[in-house]
Amino acid sequence: MSSGSFQKVSIEKMAYSLPEEAFSSEDLESELELLYNRLNLPKGRLELMTGLKERRFWPSDYEPSSASAEAGEKLLAMGVDKDEIDLLIHSSVCRDRLEPATASYVHRKLNLSSKTQILDISNACLGFINSLILASGMIESGQIKRAMIVAGENGKPLVDRTLKILNHSTFSRKEIKPFFANLTIGAGAVAWTIARSDLVSGHAPKISSFACETDTSHNHLCEGDSEGDELVMQTNSEELLHAGISVASRVWDKFKKVSNWNPETPELIVTHQVGKAHTKAIFDKLNLDIAKNHSTFEFLGNCGSASLPITYTHACEEKHDRLLSPAVLLGIGSGLSSIMVSINP
Repeated sequence: MSSGSFQKVSIEKMAYSLPEEAFSSEDLESELELLYNRLNLPKGRLELMTGLKERRFWPSDYEPSSASAEAGEKLLAMGVDKDEIDLLIHSSVCRDRLEPATASYVHRKLNLSSKTQILDISNACLGFINSLILASGMIESGQIKRAMIVAGENGKPLVDRTLKILNHSTFSRKEIKPFFANLTIGAGAVAWTIARSDLVSGHAPKISSFACETDTSHNHLCEGDSEGDELVMQTNSEELLHAGISVASRVWDKFKKVSNWNPETPELIVTHQVGKAHTKAIFDKLNLDIAKNHSTFEFLGNCGSASLPITYTHACEEKHDRLLSPAVLLGIGSGLSSIMVSINP
């Protein structure tokens, strides 16, 4: 189903965890001194073009399951009963290994119940939102009562590899462009529990409507893979921006029909955290008020699947009344898919 709605699903608790070590865009440019000198590139261009001041990293060998478990521990400390979690989904781009599921390591580290079903869902930066819809459908249908969704992303291995490639290359200014998006990647982890609404005490935000749109003719515009023990990724940022806006525009048309919302309805808007150009283009195309935007890319960068839920959690942490405000989440993932979800008080 490309759109739908839920009546019985609420966000119970939300938590996130961030690395302590921060790296400014200036720090990364200092690491690229060989490249900048060879191509006569001006310092400050990275922050100027993206609006990204800094991002955070865990050490390269820090496992995604450990990051997710960090956020999960914070969630459990808020009063979530680990024995009442029916489903655990790990939804990151990053994972510990191909087999077993990274969710199995998170399950063990959090010491969850043997009754808890576990699985991984990966769909580039859209994995968490895909998981949110899947788990909400299972709650709505009565299959489960409560789900924990986690994501732990660490961009340091990719950024380190990118710095090495660029500094030891003979690339021209044009040839370095596919590697530029890698320098906006950061690290962070998030954990939410969603549950049947009658099991959640107090006033909790409810997962309401959703719409999805997919166009895989663009799946070549951002591709990442392993190369030996290292990660590589290349992105056609300009074409991906236009393709993403096109898909988001179509999903917005679907979403307005299923939710009966218009551009004025949401009081809080959170989009995928890529950079200032992407954010402005999305708001302009959908005719949304950018004053309602909440962003974290300026100090966290693009944290993959964890970005969108971290940003919504951060927004509600900053102003608690946002928990009781109509909000919309707009996710976009390489591949190319877009999902829009409404959250109602």
